[in-house]
Amino acid sequence: MAFTPLHDRVLVRRVESDEKTAGGLIIPDSAKEKPAEGEIVSVGAGLRDDAGKRVELDVKAGDKVLFGKWSGTEVTVDGEELLIMKESDIMGIIA
Repeated sequence: MAFTPLHDRVLVRRVESDEKTAGGLIIPDSAKEKPAEGEIVSVGAGLRDDAGKRVELDVKAGDKVLFGKWSGTEVTVDGEELLIMKESDIMGIIA
């Protein structure tokens, strides 16, 4: 199933966090937090301004981004768990 977000929404795939700490300790699945880093899968066309002109989003498919801990709505698309969120929930693009 192809999915395209509407307006200023983006579809994000979470990037899995490391299994170990910097000191080498292995983190069990029950103690892991959901990562706040992801990759943009697809983006909407953008909102319209007061004149009716479309304002494109600052992010594009393939960008690695940071977002808030409680941002987005979890959805399942083609058996994969993804997040749908507004572009304003994204804090920045990782270079």
